[in-house]
Amino acid sequence: MSGAVHGPAEAISIGPREVLGLAVPAFVALVAEPLFLLVDSAVVGHLGTVPLAALGVASAVLLTAVNLFVFLAYGTTGSVARQVGAGSTAGALAAGLAGVWLAAGIGAVVAGVLALGAPAFAGAFGASGAVTGVAGTYLRISAMGVPAMFLVLAATGVLRGLQDTRTPMLVATLGFTGNAVLCVWFVRGLGWGVPGSAWATVLAQWGMAIALLVVVARRAAAAGAGLRPDLGAVVRAFGGGVPLLVRTVALRAVLLLTVWVAARFGDVPLAAHQVTATIWSTLTFALDALAIAAQALTGRALGAGDVRATRAATGLMVRWGVWGGVVLGVAVLALAPVLPAMFTPDPAVRSAIAAALVVVAVTQPLSGYVFVIDGVLIGAGDGRWLAVASVVQLLAYLPVVGLVLLVGRSVSGDAWGLSGAAAVTALLWVGFTGFMLVRGLLLRHRVRDDAWAVTGATR
Repeated sequence: MSGAVHGPAEAISIGPREVLGLAVPAFVALVAEPLFLLVDSAVVGHLGTVPLAALGVASAVLLTAVNLFVFLAYGTTGSVARQVGAGSTAGALAAGLAGVWLAAGIGAVVAGVLALGAPAFAGAFGASGAVTGVAGTYLRISAMGVPAMFLVLAATGVLRGLQDTRTPMLVATLGFTGNAVLCVWFVRGLGWGVPGSAWATVLAQWGMAIALLVVVARRAAAAGAGLRPDLGAVVRAFGGGVPLLVRTVALRAVLLLTVWVAARFGDVPLAAHQVTATIWSTLTFALDALAIAAQALTGRALGAGDVRATRAATGLMVRWGVWGGVVLGVAVLALAPVLPAMFTPDPAVRSAIAAALVVVAVTQPLSGYVFVIDGVLIGAGDGRWLAVASVVQLLAYLPVVGLVLLVGRSVSGDAWGLSGAAAVTALLWVGFTGFMLVRGLLLRHRVRDDAWAVTGATR
C-alpha cells in the first residue's frame, strides 16, 4: 500500500546513534572504493604522464559504465528498507534478490559491450594516440571485472536496506587491501605496467562480489526467501530503477563532458584532472556515507509510515553533511601543496592539480548538502523527480562548458598568477562548481514540502 498518511503507523526513533551506526561503516566502505583509483593513480602516475592520462580516460569510461546502473544499489536499498520498516524480512530479501539477479544480467551485457568497443570508447575523448592506445588496453582487461562490480552494487544495496553497513565495510576494506597489494606487485614488481593495474582491480572486484553474495544467500535462506530468479520481480526491479538510471545518465554526462573539455586542453590538464577528479570522488564518497544512511533510514521510516521521523533525520543529516564538508575542505586546503607529489613527478601536472584542489576544497560544504538531500530522495523512491531535475541540471551545464572552452582557449602563459595548464584546470573546476550549485538549488526546492514523503511498504 502506498500513499501519504497523516500519522505514522508505528513511531520510530532516528537519532545520532542510528545515523552514525549506518554512516560510519558506510563511510569506510565508500572510501575504499575510490581508493582503488587513488592507488592506481599513484602507482601508474609514476610511470609517466601518458599512462596517467590514459588511466584518466579509461577510468571515466569504466566508472560511467558501472555508475550508470548505480540504481542496483540505491534502488535496492530503498525498496528493501521499506519492507524492513513494514516488518517483512522475507519480503525485503525477495526484493533484494531480484536486484541481484538483475545485476548479473546487466553486468554480463555491459561487460561484452565494453570489451568489444574498448578502442572506440577510449578514442571518444580526442586524447593523443599514445593515450588512447593505453586506455583501450586497460578497458579490455577491466571489462572482465564489470559483472563483479554490478553484483557488488546490488548485494551492498541489499545489506544497506537491511540496516547492515558493517558487512560491506569489511568486504570493501579487504578488497581495497588486496587491490593495493596486487597493483604494486603487478605494475612495479612484475613490470606489467598499466595492464597490471587493470588485472589487480578485476581480481579484487571478483573477490568482493563472491564474499557479499555468500552473505546475502545465507540471510535469504534463513528468512525463507527463495534464491531462484523470479522473472516478474526482476522486471519490476528494472522498471523501478529506470528513473534512477535516467538521473545517473545525466549526472555521468556532466562528468564525461568535463573530462572531454580537459582533453581539449592537452595531456597535462587531462592528467591533472584525472588526479583531481579521483580526489574529488574520494571526498564525495566520504560525504556520501551520510547519503547512504539517509537512503536506508528514509526508506525504513516511510515504510513504517513515520513522516515526522523522516523529516527529523533529514535535518540532522543535512547539518552533519554541511559541517563534514567544511572539515574536508579545510583538510584539502592544507594538503593541496603536498598531495600532487604523491601522484606524479611532472612539475606542470603538480601545479595544475594544486590549483584545482583549492576550488574543490571551497565547494565541499555545498557537496555535503547536495549528497545528503539526494540520498533522502532516493531512499524515499522519488526517482521520477530526480530524473527530471538531473536532465535540467545537464542542460544548464552545457552553456557553462561552452564558456569554459572559450575562456580556457584564451589562456596562454601565466594567467591569474598560475601557469596556463594550472589556470585552465582550475577554471574547469570552477565551471563544475556552477553545476553543483544548480543541483543544490533544485534539491532545496524539492524538500521544502512533503510531496516526496510517500509512505507504505512500496511507493
